[in-house]
Amino acid sequence: MQAKLTGQTLLEQWREDVSCVFERDPAARNTVEILLTYPGVHALLVHRLCHALWLSGWRIAARMLAFFSRTVSNVDIHPGATIGRRLFIDHGAGVVIGETAIIGNDVTLYHGVTLGGTTWNKVKRHPTLGNKVLVGAGAKVLGDINLGDNVRVGANSVVVKDVPPCCTVVGIPGRIIQSKGLKIQLDSGIDLDHHLVPDPVGKAISCLIERIDQLEAAQQDLAEATTENCQQCEADDVCHTHQSDLTILKKAV
Repeated sequence: MQAKLTGQTLLEQWREDVSCVFERDPAARNTVEILLTYPGVHALLVHRLCHALWLSGWRIAARMLAFFSRTVSNVDIHPGATIGRRLFIDHGAGVVIGETAIIGNDVTLYHGVTLGGTTWNKVKRHPTLGNKVLVGAGAKVLGDINLGDNVRVGANSVVVKDVPPCCTVVGIPGRIIQSKGLKIQLDSGIDLDHHLVPDPVGKAISCLIERIDQLEAAQQDLAEATTENCQQCEADDVCHTHQSDLTILKKAV
């Protein structure tokens, strides 16, 4: 049976799906362990067969086999989803991939990821992921949107808009927080450092604290200068005027 997406045979796809685990999971020790204990791999291997059946017109058989796979692996992949080479679903629990989703090569999905739709119309309603995309645990990518190559999605983010290549997106709704060129970590060109993302909220708070410190220092300098001037005043009414100005300044700050 031939795979429609890449021209590979089903067996060749299965071999790649298993071998890629060694590159992206340091806990993987040998092929036997992967075949016996990795639910994400189980779901993907079965999906390859389901997708071939789906394209051949055996829709009910494909859906039944996919249902069995979901029951065993807790990974729900619609037989119509188009998945590229060497997808890795880490842990697998709770992953959902919709019917019209398209996934490129060397993509990594962590547990709890949803590639979902946002309409009931029978159109392209699920996302398209480019090559080497990494989606963190619990993230939701919804609708007919495009994630470019090398995009990283932070854990628990909700992405509802297109993301350009080589960007990092986090938050609800997802926002781009980093658009620099991707730092290559492995020979395969797959960046697994999805936890190393900027913290825009923390940075903003740090800037505010720094600004407050500057204002307080300026206020202290002004207070000391005003007090010194008051001590040099010969008339009491002039001193009282300086004290009044200082009081007004403190209230304004």
